[in-house]
Amino acid sequence: MANLKVNTVSGIGTEGTVLDGGLKFRSLNYMTLPKGTTTQRGRGVAVIMGGIYPESTRMETYSLISSSNSVEFGTLSAGNNAAWGGALASSIRGVIGSGNNQINNISYVEIPTLGDSIDFGDLTVGRRHAVGVGNNIRGTWGGGETAGGTTQTDTIDFVTIATTGNAQDFGNLTDARRGCAGSASPTRGLFASGDSPGAVDIIDYITIATAGNAIDFGNTTQSRTNSSGCSNTTRAVFGGGSVSPTYVNTLDLVTIATTGDATDFGDLFQAAYSIRGCSSSHIRGNWNGGYTTGYINTIQSITFSTTGNAIDWGDMAQKKGGYNSTTSDSHGGLSE
Repeated sequence: MANLKVNTVSGIGTEGTVLDGGLKFRSLNYMTLPKGTTTQRGRGVAVIMGGIYPESTRMETYSLISSSNSVEFGTLSAGNNAAWGGALASSIRGVIGSGNNQINNISYVEIPTLGDSIDFGDLTVGRRHAVGVGNNIRGTWGGGETAGGTTQTDTIDFVTIATTGNAQDFGNLTDARRGCAGSASPTRGLFASGDSPGAVDIIDYITIATAGNAIDFGNTTQSRTNSSGCSNTTRAVFGGGSVSPTYVNTLDLVTIATTGDATDFGDLFQAAYSIRGCSSSHIRGNWNGGYTTGYINTIQSITFSTTGNAIDWGDMAQKKGGYNSTTSDSHGGLSE
């Protein structure tokens, strides 16, 4: 209940009520003013770029602020990016590099407008199963497969996200492999696990602002392939994957600014490989789709500040996996 107080009430019956003096309004409700700049407000958008099966060049998006299902919004400009590409993003642009048939194409989409993707340039090495990590300025792609299942590369490429043009050589992973799980803080990028060939438990890290070879960080709790990572500015969590012939629900946790082996975070509620992660405003991490006994459209979510099992967030528009190409405009590589 609110109390309305005025100093005087004049002209009753002739002029109507006139409020004269200070006005105080007391209520059990309250208002919270918007925080951050106008650019930062309204962020919290997931972008899913392509996928299989069936192979699709369609993209999807959903809100990372409140539980929701994804909707389709546009088409990738290069069809072969549909499967096995690696995505990263600034707060404005989502960028995908590599893809099926070992292509070197890079394309991008403007996240605030969500139209069709546009050609960006080329990677230094055509490949698929590369994973993308980056901050608000620079994006990198690490590893991949250059021809067949036994042709892994250790190449790391980089681009400046706000411009367009061909990627440049950044350095090399400690071990050539495909299908790593990637995550980042504004300073560091992490590449975890993968297929070397055969599942490995390696975690590498790079300093995103400085080109050079990756450095050993530690190990995941188990060797696995086709898992995926997400992060806030402090914590990275790697989820899902395959320890042949089993699909796993494991969630591993590391503190990005340190080095050391991963510890247990909890479990996905649905084990899957070929699953891809994204994160929101330093609060939650989501894993999208993947493969179990068939491709699924499930979105699974965790809260970074706690440990525990994932919960159901919603559903993708299509059942699919086979993509590293999920990102957001509010992931851990962005300082705000």
